[in-house]
Amino acid sequence: MRRSRSGGVALAAGVVLVASAAVAYGGDGSGGVSNLAMRHAREALPEGDGWGSAGAGTTGGSNASEGDVHVVSSRAELIDALGGDNDSNQDNATPKIVFVDGVIDGFESPDGGLLTCADFADPDYDFDEYLATYAPDVWGWDTDPQGPLEDARERSMRNQEAHTQINVGSNTTLIGLPGATLRHLTLMFNRADNVIIRNITFDEAFDCQPRWRPTDGAEGNWNSHFDHVSVRRGSNFWIDNNTFLTSPEKLPEYFGRKYEIYDGQLDITHTADLVTVSNNIFKDHDKLMLIGSTNNPGGGDPGRLNVTLRHNVFDGIGQRAPRVRFGQVDIYNNYYKLAVAAQSHDFDYAWGAGVESQIYAESNYFTFEGADADASEVIYDWGGTAITEKGTWADLGRGKARPVSLLDEFNAINTPGLGDDAGWTPVLRRGPVLPAIAVPAVVSKSAGAGGFPL
Repeated sequence: MRRSRSGGVALAAGVVLVASAAVAYGGDGSGGVSNLAMRHAREALPEGDGWGSAGAGTTGGSNASEGDVHVVSSRAELIDALGGDNDSNQDNATPKIVFVDGVIDGFESPDGGLLTCADFADPDYDFDEYLATYAPDVWGWDTDPQGPLEDARERSMRNQEAHTQINVGSNTTLIGLPGATLRHLTLMFNRADNVIIRNITFDEAFDCQPRWRPTDGAEGNWNSHFDHVSVRRGSNFWIDNNTFLTSPEKLPEYFGRKYEIYDGQLDITHTADLVTVSNNIFKDHDKLMLIGSTNNPGGGDPGRLNVTLRHNVFDGIGQRAPRVRFGQVDIYNNYYKLAVAAQSHDFDYAWGAGVESQIYAESNYFTFEGADADASEVIYDWGGTAITEKGTWADLGRGKARPVSLLDEFNAINTPGLGDDAGWTPVLRRGPVLPAIAVPAVVSKSAGAGGFPL
């Protein structure tokens, strides 16, 4: 095993910490990683555990040689462990295990300091001038911004992308040691297969220069570019026991619309397939999880985008938990806490039934206490036709949980409604499905980073 080392690392604006030497977590003598941590790192997704176990199954880097097991504590070390070159790492299919130790910041500069948004800005980009040029009463509503200023904004975004987007290849296990955090960066899996991500906190992936699009919706929207984790075109992923966080601060408005600097926490798009998402916490975020990125069936999505969501906590969400196109998506034993702790968004919906989506939702638990929402708003019709829903329980803010049909609540106020048969029945489930009333206690105990011992 290789234990990477680095010097001083700036972890927050104005704060510089010195990276310590290897921290001993146990006694196997291999770089300070305990036998228990190594055992978890070499685990494969169990057979029958969701869509990620289908096809070739998901083993990640479980078969990595000792020379391809790394412990990293900086952005540079992470890139080196993934193959050595961020541009080509997406093609590195060598089986590898990468332990994340401590906080790794995507804004980390080569000298160990922290970059800022100003460092990524193109010399020709000026935000105040951008606002003046593309204000709707000047530019109009019919055409998205174009011209020198928009070109400069895109170059700025690409500068950030080249630095904060970390490309990862096939046959990889990324696993956090206690306290592991990936901050201000995007893990990009583009054409990667067979990947495991476990026990990591993802924090604050944001876009320094969002794009204004007056044609997005009736009132226009600001669109951001960066997710915490983006899975594209690959197959067989297990995303387990992670925590996804976003700052709860209020975002400003320009042109009467929220200046949206965040995109997804976990997006599964562009023909990706066979993904199990289990035991995670998704917290204080608006556009949470997109499964499928286009309504166009010609892009190859039909028959793919098959995802299992089980035993996750969705806490303070705005929308997309998930929004689905095309895929057979199994959503069971998840805990939805709809009261929004964050001030940057309101609750919109949880399950988005998009074009040719086939959502099968069973034994999920919702709490509405303190939420500006009701049961009829959990489902949103994005062009879908049906959802299978069974065994849902909800605390509707009256102090007592009870069984409820969210589909019936939706159909009662929406015409036409959605059908109640998604056209398939899940068979890839590990263990019995919990009754929904047991979900809050059981799932809250084991979900998120730190949910299993190391």
